[in-house]
Amino acid sequence: MHLLSTIDAPADLKRIPISDLPKLAAEIREVIVDVVSKTGGHLASSLGAVELAIAIHYVFDVPTDRLIWDVGHQAYAHKLLTGRRDRFHTLRQYEGISGFTRMSESPFDGFTTGHSSTSISAGLGMACAKHLKKDRSKVIAVIGDGSMTAGLAYEALNQAGDMQRDLIVILNDNDMSISRNVGALSSFLSRTLSAKRLQEMRKEFGEFLKSLPRIGDDMYQFAKRTEESFKTFVTPGMLFEAFNFEYFGLINGHRLTHLIDILNNIKNLDDPVLLHVNTQKGKGYGPAEKNPVYFHGVGCFEKETGNCISGRITVPTYTKVFGNTMIELARNDPRVVAVTAAMPEGTGLVEFSEEFPDRFFDVGIAEQHGVTFAAGMATQGFKPVVAIYSTFLQRAYDQILHDVCIENLPVAFAIDRGGIVGEDGPTHHGLFDLSYLRSMPNMTVMAPRDENELRGMLAAAVNHDGPVAIRYPRGSALGVPLLDPIEPVPIGAGEILETGEDVLILALGSMVCEALAAHEELKGEGISAAVVDARFVKPLDRELIVSLAQKTRRIVTAEENVRQGGFGSAVLELLSDADLRDIRVRRIGIDDIFVEHGPQNRLRKKYGLDAKGIAAAVRDLVVHAG
Repeated sequence: MHLLSTIDAPADLKRIPISDLPKLAAEIREVIVDVVSKTGGHLASSLGAVELAIAIHYVFDVPTDRLIWDVGHQAYAHKLLTGRRDRFHTLRQYEGISGFTRMSESPFDGFTTGHSSTSISAGLGMACAKHLKKDRSKVIAVIGDGSMTAGLAYEALNQAGDMQRDLIVILNDNDMSISRNVGALSSFLSRTLSAKRLQEMRKEFGEFLKSLPRIGDDMYQFAKRTEESFKTFVTPGMLFEAFNFEYFGLINGHRLTHLIDILNNIKNLDDPVLLHVNTQKGKGYGPAEKNPVYFHGVGCFEKETGNCISGRITVPTYTKVFGNTMIELARNDPRVVAVTAAMPEGTGLVEFSEEFPDRFFDVGIAEQHGVTFAAGMATQGFKPVVAIYSTFLQRAYDQILHDVCIENLPVAFAIDRGGIVGEDGPTHHGLFDLSYLRSMPNMTVMAPRDENELRGMLAAAVNHDGPVAIRYPRGSALGVPLLDPIEPVPIGAGEILETGEDVLILALGSMVCEALAAHEELKGEGISAAVVDARFVKPLDRELIVSLAQKTRRIVTAEENVRQGGFGSAVLELLSDADLRDIRVRRIGIDDIFVEHGPQNRLRKKYGLDAKGIAAAVRDLVVHAG
């Protein structure tokens, strides 16, 4: 009988003997690999955290004790242990369970996650709330080493150490290289020093030293320095001790007996505690162990070999086109530099970093710093291109506004994953960038309809004397021929793709192709629709839009963005400012909601962001509205 099949809640886990837990870990890994091979997902990090999830639920009483998984993409084992075993096959599928933790999905998910480095802040907030309620249950925040590159994590550590609230932070280190001897000794010391009686003896001895006449305080400080020096010598914990955390580590994150032992000891402490564990990404699955970067976020693959099973793709992705174009531009202009935030692979800049190592800057998971860093380079005559996913760029709103736009600095933002991204869901859809960027003075905002236009926009951006944002979608481009040499797109100029008398379709970015398909469908019904690739959200091509609006008196705008404050709103403002009256407008975009996870095409169809949705809006405007 499989042990996992007996677990519907953590209470069931606690009835399993510790000696059987390694078998349970193996079963969990088998299920994770089997499901993710079919659904895609974050494999390597979740395989590495299996024992950690088991140990936490074995020792603590979740959800009375609150557990927060930073980012959440390492929490697949947690989901299997907390009542979602029977639904785990729906992972990241439309109307299935999320690939991240979500409070609305399960009471065992302590916090909704998706972006990195939020766990300690949220955990401290919960710990302070529990203190006010005189609730002595625990708060545990599990954060990966990558998330510790973000300033938010250190801001939280700083406050937590100052407030001395009851908070347990577990640093899941799956990248740091520490020798076996140091790790083993550190593990032994931490499991020993964390024991409740020894902690009490330390405090009692400290009070005794302080009580000695005249020399007491000096003796206490000397003893404290000696202890800290010894711990620093055998552990990497000096930084966390400086934040007033009790540091224990480094613990082998795959030795369940050690993990359970130290967690039971730490459970009795009332001060801020940081437990440092070392795990292996992809643990238990050979292909993921060998290539944890590829298997961090992976599509469907053959379980036996780890090979991708999707069909051969001959059309490059927008990400690939961006990376190749950056190399071309950098070869011709030594001022061009690239900045990314821990995503050289995801943003297509690996080859750029290899050809121009001195002009490539990976700032870690620190989008705010990355933007201001780029602003600093711009003041010295360089042309920085900041490549960050749309959903992550949200974290740097103030830096874009304050540090780039106020002084009109020539920083270009290459915004990948603009629009609906698919199975990662609401924390990752890039549906807000057009709205928040176009409101900033000096900012130029554009979106290409195909890969050739992306190249032209990048060329225009690095030649423009001011901030520029280019947003493009996730996935394959259209396969159009690429112009050589690159022709920069003229700033603020739209392009008429189809003429028509009955209605004007103003489309942006990914919606242009759908607008052209809608044009053909409508033509068969006797509706004559003009199609314009607006290219720009800011500045709009005022002359072109006004002239066509006066002619058709009906406009449909189409964008893969929320409607509030987006491209359609910009068109309405332009018409109002031009004092054009009696022009009927329909705006296609996302309503005032967060979009769930699911395949890109399915979600676009659901929300009318396709040719049929555009055609339906045109019919409503032309036929029904008159």
